Amino acid sequence: MEHTFDENQPIYLQIMQRICASILRGEYRPGDKLPGVIDAAMHFKVNHNTIQRVYQELIRQGIAVTKRGEGTFVTTDAGVLDDLHRSMRATLLENFFLQMRQLGYSDDEILEAIRSYLQQT
Repeated sequence: MEHTFDENQPIYLQIMQRICASILRGEYRPGDKLPGVIDAAMHFKVNHNTIQRVYQELIRQGIAVTKRGEGTFVTTDAGVLDDLHRSMRATLLENFFLQMRQLGYSDDEILEAIRSYLQQT
């Protein structure tokens, strides 16, 4: 899988978002071990220091925990994972509505577009 990155946002944040999305999709379950720093660096085709920064931030936010000598694991704290889910949903919605409003759509037009889209899928 080819990883492309947005030049307008730090790569480590983009990788963090991708890992968090993988957690929310269940690709990494609570308590699962995340790939080692070097393996993840090879997967994302970035420097291992970038992955180390990603993991440090995941740990700082409580999304991951480290076990000395074993690696980095997804937290088993359901509250933290629920907060992550709500936060990512809010961010997606904020970005979507901001972009739609910048294009000149009213709230009613946005809601109608969403209804129409949902009926088609």
